[in-house]
Amino acid sequence: MCIDLHTHSNVSDGTEPPAVVVRRAAEAGLTAVALTDHDSTAGWAEAAREASSCGIDFVPGTEVTCASEDGISVHLLSYLHDPEDPELRAEIDRSRAARLTRARRMVERLGEDFPITWPDVEAQVNADATVGRPHIADALVAAGVCRNRTEAFATILTTGSKYYVPHYAPNPALAVSLVRRAGGVPVFAHPLASKRGRTVGPEVFEEMVDAGLAGVEVYHRDNGPEDRQWLLEFARTHGLIVTGSSDYHGAGKPNRLGENTTEPQALETIRAQARSPR
Repeated sequence: MCIDLHTHSNVSDGTEPPAVVVRRAAEAGLTAVALTDHDSTAGWAEAAREASSCGIDFVPGTEVTCASEDGISVHLLSYLHDPEDPELRAEIDRSRAARLTRARRMVERLGEDFPITWPDVEAQVNADATVGRPHIADALVAAGVCRNRTEAFATILTTGSKYYVPHYAPNPALAVSLVRRAGGVPVFAHPLASKRGRTVGPEVFEEMVDAGLAGVEVYHRDNGPEDRQWLLEFARTHGLIVTGSSDYHGAGKPNRLGENTTEPQALETIRAQARSPR
């Protein structure tokens, strides 16, 4: 078994349609793949159809955008939840709306110094996709300002930049509880990815566990070796599921499908904990 539980399509900030992501997963030798687009389930149906055609196991998921009380970004992977659950859906919709407003304000600021407008960003966004900084990065690349997304995030779009604008996102513990109430299984995505910016302290981990956290994504390219050891110990102490994945974005990032994987028993445990009609 070769299982990758964290990928993105152009429904959020990946560069390929859901069906293509699944097809590439099958071609890469994966036996199971999860589609976890940011704050969206719009790609599930297409991905599920392609998975059936390719003979690969499909796990529906979402990467829920959260923020701690001191404004640190936290990402929560939700597997097998009910996409029609009213409480979770309302919170995700609120966050999506805030991201759109934030993106417009950032583009206004960027437009003062760079040849970029809102239509330029819209040209980078797939229909019904969750608009985010990656699409602004793509617009900067298209305008010749940056060579690629990585450069854009490392310079112009960093959280310390004068162009950065924060946005509303649910508290991580609240998101965990909402995922559980929606019948889903919540896993903390790349918890100690300090390359991306500040990471939360142990107290936030504990709050998420108290709210019903099911697991931690240990094996991810942005968790360093020492971080992985800390996460493994934390998982053992609290009886959490350990997962690993690629965080694949197509051409949007260098991450390769299956570069980190999840053990079959971990996926079985996720399925056993799911309580939604799915």
